[in-house]
Amino acid sequence: GTARLVLDLALALLLFEIGCRVRLRWLLRNPYLLATSLLESLLAAVAVYVAMTALGLAPLAAAACAVLAMPASAAVAGRVALELGADGQVTQRMTVLTALNTVWAVIAMIVLKAVAMASAADDSATPIAALAVAAGESVALAAVLAVGVRVVTRRMDLRSESTVLPILGMILLAVGTARWLGASSLLVPLLAGSLLRNGSQRAMVWPRHFGTAGGVLVLMLFVIVGASWSPEVLAAGGLAGLVLLAVRGLTKGAVVLALSRPSDLGLRQGAALAVTLTPLSATALVMLSDLQAGLPDLGQAVAPIILTAVTVLEFLGPIAVQMALRHAGELPASPINSK
Repeated sequence: GTARLVLDLALALLLFEIGCRVRLRWLLRNPYLLATSLLESLLAAVAVYVAMTALGLAPLAAAACAVLAMPASAAVAGRVALELGADGQVTQRMTVLTALNTVWAVIAMIVLKAVAMASAADDSATPIAALAVAAGESVALAAVLAVGVRVVTRRMDLRSESTVLPILGMILLAVGTARWLGASSLLVPLLAGSLLRNGSQRAMVWPRHFGTAGGVLVLMLFVIVGASWSPEVLAAGGLAGLVLLAVRGLTKGAVVLALSRPSDLGLRQGAALAVTLTPLSATALVMLSDLQAGLPDLGQAVAPIILTAVTVLEFLGPIAVQMALRHAGELPASPINSK
């Protein structure tokens, strides 16, 4: 209902901003960073799948948990970094990794839904073709959104609230169209921001969350995520949710640390970067909601586990990111400490 609309728009706003900070040329110059993204997402999913099957979950439910555990919350990490004014190698890599593993998770969810629908349908080609069309529609909508925003920014001043409103309107229209078509409301803004950034030589500088209206939406995002759990849900998915968090965190951390030196990052910075990938929040919640809409039985089976994990990291994730960025030395000195 209305809460999902606010959730989609606020998350789209943050993902669009994050996409605008992803430089594809950096990935080409530093292939180990791309390898880090692929391996930490893939191996974390494999580890969660093994752990969930060991706890007695059916293979398809375990696979759903694995896919939903792949993305680190770009919304939480980006919000904390922006509010604290963080800048440096860890902050930049955190932005890239959270953006990329969101893309991998969305693609993995498309594949999972295709496999689940194909196994349940007499004609396996039909659901696979439908999801392939949805993926193509996501890319097309992202391209249209990027072109539209480019046209507006060339003709209007980004510092003005009057410029922000049409951009917010275009993002809302794109997300609404994506939901109507069955495309990914996560992939569209993220790809649009990335297309916009990499189609120009100069960086895109945006007002914080696109002004006052965007700031309110972002605050509502965290309120809605925080209100998504209940004691009954925690009781139903508590143990499995905690196991998922432990396995996910250890695997992602081990991969990031192992590849920190080859990707030109010190051990201290690598440890900090590993911790910044801890959050699991609105991205997983939106993916879970989409899974429940398309495959209600499967979504209902994994909901208590994922909501338990989201609830725990809703509180601990922002603190972990802040401590990691401070440990990496990427927070600006406070006026008191500078004196």
